[in-house]
Amino acid sequence: MSSIKRAATLKRTSIVVALMSIIGAASAQSTTGSLYGSAPGAAGASIIVESDSGLKRTVEVNANGRYTLGALPVGKYTVTLQRDGKVVQQRDNVQLKVGAGTDVSFAEAAATTLETVTVTAAQLPKIDVTNTVSRSVITSEQLDVLPLGRSAEAIALLAPGVVAGSGAFVNGSRSSLSFGGASVTENAYYLNGFNATNPLNNIGGVSLPYGSIDQQETFTGGYGASYGRSTGGVINQLGKRGTNQWHYGVQATWQPGSLAESPRDIRYPGASLPPGYELQDPSLPGSLYRSRRGDRADRTTYSGYVSGPLIEDRLFFHLAGEYDRSSGVLTNSIESAQQGRRHYTLDAPKFYGKIDWNINDSNTLEYTRIQNTDRYDAYYRAYDYPTRQEGERTGTFANTTKLKDNFDIFKFTSYLSEDLTLSALWGRSRQRNLDANPLDSSNPFISGANNQDPSITGGTPIRNDQPAMNDKASNAGSNTRGLRVDLQYRIGDHELTAGIDNMTFQANNEGQAMTGPGHAWIYSRVAPGSSPSPGFGITPPGGDGYFVQKYVFSTTTSMSLQQKAYYLEDRWQVTPDWLLTLGLRNDKFTNYNSAGVAYVESGDQWAPRLGAAWDVFGDSSLKVFANLGRYYLALPNSVAIRGASASTYTREYFTYSGIDANGNPTGLIALGPGPVSSNNEYGQTPDPRSVAPADLKSQYQDELILGFEKTLGDSWNSGAKATYRRLQTAIDDTCDAGRIGEKLDAMGVDSSTLDIPGCVIFNPGKRNTFLLKKRDGSGYLPVSMSGKDWGLGGQKAKRDYVAVDLFIEHPMRNNWYGRVDYTWSRNFGNTEGQVKSDLGQNDVSKTQDWDSSYLMEYAGGYLANDRRHQLKGYGAYQFTDEWTASATLRMMSGAPRTCLGYYGADESDPVGYGSSYHYCNGSPSRPGDAGRQPWTARVDLGVMYRPAFAQKRLAFGLDVFNVLNQRRPLQSESKYEQGPYTVSNLYGVGTYFTAPRSARLTASYDF
Repeated sequence: MSSIKRAATLKRTSIVVALMSIIGAASAQSTTGSLYGSAPGAAGASIIVESDSGLKRTVEVNANGRYTLGALPVGKYTVTLQRDGKVVQQRDNVQLKVGAGTDVSFAEAAATTLETVTVTAAQLPKIDVTNTVSRSVITSEQLDVLPLGRSAEAIALLAPGVVAGSGAFVNGSRSSLSFGGASVTENAYYLNGFNATNPLNNIGGVSLPYGSIDQQETFTGGYGASYGRSTGGVINQLGKRGTNQWHYGVQATWQPGSLAESPRDIRYPGASLPPGYELQDPSLPGSLYRSRRGDRADRTTYSGYVSGPLIEDRLFFHLAGEYDRSSGVLTNSIESAQQGRRHYTLDAPKFYGKIDWNINDSNTLEYTRIQNTDRYDAYYRAYDYPTRQEGERTGTFANTTKLKDNFDIFKFTSYLSEDLTLSALWGRSRQRNLDANPLDSSNPFISGANNQDPSITGGTPIRNDQPAMNDKASNAGSNTRGLRVDLQYRIGDHELTAGIDNMTFQANNEGQAMTGPGHAWIYSRVAPGSSPSPGFGITPPGGDGYFVQKYVFSTTTSMSLQQKAYYLEDRWQVTPDWLLTLGLRNDKFTNYNSAGVAYVESGDQWAPRLGAAWDVFGDSSLKVFANLGRYYLALPNSVAIRGASASTYTREYFTYSGIDANGNPTGLIALGPGPVSSNNEYGQTPDPRSVAPADLKSQYQDELILGFEKTLGDSWNSGAKATYRRLQTAIDDTCDAGRIGEKLDAMGVDSSTLDIPGCVIFNPGKRNTFLLKKRDGSGYLPVSMSGKDWGLGGQKAKRDYVAVDLFIEHPMRNNWYGRVDYTWSRNFGNTEGQVKSDLGQNDVSKTQDWDSSYLMEYAGGYLANDRRHQLKGYGAYQFTDEWTASATLRMMSGAPRTCLGYYGADESDPVGYGSSYHYCNGSPSRPGDAGRQPWTARVDLGVMYRPAFAQKRLAFGLDVFNVLNQRRPLQSESKYEQGPYTVSNLYGVGTYFTAPRSARLTASYDF
């Protein structure tokens, strides 16, 4: 290759790989970008843009020598300045990024021939001064090179302030994320503009086949009024589309277990106990809890695509398929119900298809079809812990889970004039959610078999063939429909946008049911003389303290949810250097129970948004920006489970004199009055008018962002921003029905004449009015309950997130690019959000927090997603035409640890929740007082070879993940006690860890 041609190639590459504009974008979840620029002395001339798929648009340069073209599909464009029908200047291979404005300006001394026109990186703006949004964009070119996991979440973790959520919260086999201190359910996922968030519980979402991702936006805050329903972050993926050129290719990746390290063994932690406390089993500290030697997996992925024109310049298609299979071995802990090694297979096939029709230069139509399946199967082989030897198959299976999502998305865009654009998107999705066992055992699930009385078992735990405690209905699933319409009009210095954004979610037979006979047995032990549950007056079991619980948990139900919104936004270019974004959004949320009766109706919720950007020197070298906004979050469908529908959640306590061959206790003697429920869930259907107050306010958050971005010479960008987020209102449930009775007594009302619900949904710390049904059928009595009435005093839901982000970036130049981000943050309060990570509790907006005032004493501290320091980096270096090396870095301080014990110095249990109070060894223990998890540092390295003899169509890659092989705990068990003065052997044991070192080989060919 000649030096001239190579220079031109590098210039084009600089455009394509103009990497991540971390600070700045237009609207979140967009599928388009915009072009703007100046052409001094060219007033009245024409700007013509043409995409590589044949779409052509023309706009006139205004009297100020400027032009703007919005709502353009992302892709590569040719931009031409034309006067009197003659080409004056031209820019080729201009890459539009989703949601961003790209500056393509023309010199005043216009060239007269195409040969005199050059396209260089210096002609691209270093900083996007057209917006105030906080986001990152990763392109397909970067995904081809960087050593990343093949998921939306792995890509999003490159963005500042994004951390992995607890391993307890998954979406099938997919992980979860926390953005800016929010919980994992407060995010939104979008595919080609359609909401692809999990329709049941809002944990995670669906992503495209990895090779079909054209661009992924990761929003961390500050987006405009056109979008909402997120108080965390947003992941927006755009799929590839066909062009006038034919393309097709194949790829295979292999991640062999033989090139991976095993996870570390897990041992029972040691314990130094104060006087009066004893371990549940003093012989266990230091012994093996879970063997993980030899626990490895093989993973292979095969993918292929084809795209091109069906009718040149008019009709295009892109089809892609991906088949991802992981198979491996996991060893269960020594306390598991199934004592064995789990041999599993995870299959994740994906399909993506897109058709684009340029009806004419003024109208386009798009259709997207997505299929995404996640299926998990496993069987057990025996495992002997004393010898660490694997035996024969046991004949038992783990539950088979299958999460299957199908999407159909249509989008119509009409460029009604140079200044008026209409777009309409309609989509639907269907999810099937299977969770069942191939072996339908009639035996109950046995938990805590190691805690069985050894005088009965002889020290050998008795188990059975029931591997799972819960499963789901065979036809569980969800259907979703969505419609959004946007109208954009440019008038003078204003860009006005108005629209509607509506979603409907319908869930069927979701929730859980008990396996076997409909109950499980939980074996436990407390210190002699102690009660297993003082709050329910359970008698001490006597003897050595061994007892058993009969546990029932059943929640299957159906429900639906409607989300409606409309908005108006004005992007006002006040001066050539000042941009104001003024927006107002109205959201309405309505949740329905299984009978189709509304139990939560939000009413009008007005969310103002204000942004400002100042191009300080007028040359895009320094931008100062600010953003202030309010964001509302809907209750997901799953809130009806245990919240607005019938559920059973009971425990019954016994001593026993024997255990049969299937692990069932015999010779039972009751220790209490019968089944008890800390949440009063005995299978009754809540009254929809009583389960939530009529004046319930949706969760919302206010956010303020201030920052700047500055070029440093010709090769570097830098910037800083400060973010402050405050949770203003939260939603959870409270189960302290006695407090309502006390309020009725104070009102002089006989509480026996009313139906008082066991648990109600409310705004913690706010005043809410509840309707209590009169038992004589004469109607309802309104009762106003304040935080003081609930025993909370002045305490209310609190979550504050403060962060300072710094970055420095070297865009693609001299064959390399790189970026480093440092984030200092503080996430403090008494409410993580809609879930509770330290317990892995995914009952969305129905956590045990706020169930009673006793549970909230000393609850204020550092929240589960607090990471004080984060250092992230990524980059690539092309050291020859054929070889490229790349790396990513994620280093961060550990999460706060929590110690939850019995209540107060006397180890009582005032509300029957056991070891759930913020006390440790009888003393107050706020979140974080128990210390923090260790720092983690993950370095991933990659190398790619594109041989010249294959015209660089062939590529071989090697990625090594976690090169340092750090295997540190990310989270640990937070329940301190099994009973009063009886410390759990599992307190402090690691529950989730960093993945060990592994390697991935890749081969691909693109035609």
